[in-house]
Amino acid sequence: MRYLSPWTVAAGLLALLPLFCFGFAGERLRKAIAGLPLLPRLTLPLLGVVPYLLVAVPSGTLRAGWLTLYLLLPAMVACLLWLASRLDEARRGHWIDFAVLVTLGLAVDLRWLEPAWPHGVTAISKLLLLDAGLYGFLGVRGLDGVGFDLRIKGQDWKTGLWNFVLYAPGAILLGLAIGFLHLHLHPRMAGSWIVPLAWIFSFLFVALPEEIFFRGWMQNLMERRLGARASLVVTSILFGLSHFNKRAAHFNWRYVLLAAIAGLFYGRAWRRDRRIAASAIAHATVDTVWGALLR
Repeated sequence: MRYLSPWTVAAGLLALLPLFCFGFAGERLRKAIAGLPLLPRLTLPLLGVVPYLLVAVPSGTLRAGWLTLYLLLPAMVACLLWLASRLDEARRGHWIDFAVLVTLGLAVDLRWLEPAWPHGVTAISKLLLLDAGLYGFLGVRGLDGVGFDLRIKGQDWKTGLWNFVLYAPGAILLGLAIGFLHLHLHPRMAGSWIVPLAWIFSFLFVALPEEIFFRGWMQNLMERRLGARASLVVTSILFGLSHFNKRAAHFNWRYVLLAAIAGLFYGRAWRRDRRIAASAIAHATVDTVWGALLR
């Protein structure tokens, strides 16, 4: 199959590289980026076009418009967040920060960039948007308190699983009552080895990106303006609304409601030690249990 070609695999691995670099060597990487002269610091994200080229050229889907967008978008994010860092040196959250977040979030939710990719590899488009945000917010903006560290600690597991335990009973009862959840055992989840693989996939490709965006960036920035409680509530509502078009062609209010409530517990998990790993563990566990037993 075309999406399993060596070029596509290479593109996917390159798109994952910034996630793992920031996850395992974030502080050293931030210092290295901060030490670069301004022009290289702001133009380095131009390399973000390489995964697109690795897929588009061999598959014959290369288009000038998409090439230009993937070439310039990461650099524009870096430039805007550099400007925000100059205008808001106290890092209390500038409107430019939120404009960048809204743009990146809508691009993912509304799938603006997916038409650039062949069928089966559209997930790379989301990873590249995440890469642009990681480089911009962590490398250029120097946003502190994000808590993105893939060296997972025992406390991350305790916090994440505890918040799952707090959320799950009420969410299951509510989900069954409103017809959103249905008890069943997914046939593909019958093998015990499938469940851990599903959890790992959810953790890496769903939970981590969403928790970095909503907790590490959005809730983190909103705390500086609104305080801890209000930022938790507002971010959770926005997290819920980001699921409005999931599993339905219309506004899926049931999904929005359950996701917004889940956001409160994910936000609590992150806020305890300011660790993305903790909220991502809770998030991935919810998704895996839902997929195995309840959808």
